[in-house]
Amino acid sequence: MTTAEAPSIGWFDRIRTLPCAVLLAAQLLGIVVYPFTGGDLGRAVFSLFQLTVLVLAVAAVRMTPALTRVSITLGIPAAVLTVVEVFADKNDAVLLLSGVTHGAFYFYLAYGLIRYMFSDEHVSTDELFATGACFTVVAWAFAYVYGVVQVIWGSGQFLAPKNPGDLAWIELLFLSFTTMTGTGLSDIAPVGGHARSVVMLEQLAGVYYLALVVARLLGMTLTKFARK
Repeated sequence: MTTAEAPSIGWFDRIRTLPCAVLLAAQLLGIVVYPFTGGDLGRAVFSLFQLTVLVLAVAAVRMTPALTRVSITLGIPAAVLTVVEVFADKNDAVLLLSGVTHGAFYFYLAYGLIRYMFSDEHVSTDELFATGACFTVVAWAFAYVYGVVQVIWGSGQFLAPKNPGDLAWIELLFLSFTTMTGTGLSDIAPVGGHARSVVMLEQLAGVYYLALVVARLLGMTLTKFARK
């Protein structure tokens, strides 16, 4: 009697089982694509891309119905405001509401990803991808917080010698990544008191993320291989 061969797993099924990997790939792709999105049409295309990332983000925190409900409650207004920004990018009220909504959504998403990573004592492949996805999610969240600071307290909160005035979203994201990683290579500096307060909070978040999340998952992974 021959043993039946195990059914092969298709690429779509693999993607469904690795939502954090897809989320991470989409975020990194967005960083690369953004500089090519010039003009209103380009911004509209990028906004649609951001909506796709929001859908992937909701899928990544699908652990419990409560997490999914909250992420959808925050994600739908963020998605709508993403499109509204294309046509009202100079409206401070829209920018403020969008920044607050996006920031809350991404911080809650980070919370959901951390719960997902710490839900058991076994490290899956997707949980390893969640480590990178959560890091970029937190960087995204602080970038929107910087945008809120800029809207409320003015562009003087940040200093960018090569681009005076209000900073674009990609510049705020660049500042967030350099702060989160602790590289200190950014030519954009916080000069206002409110901006410096938020930057210090992100610096602390970056240190604690490496110390708690990455160290724990690395320790669990090494323990798994040691047992084998």
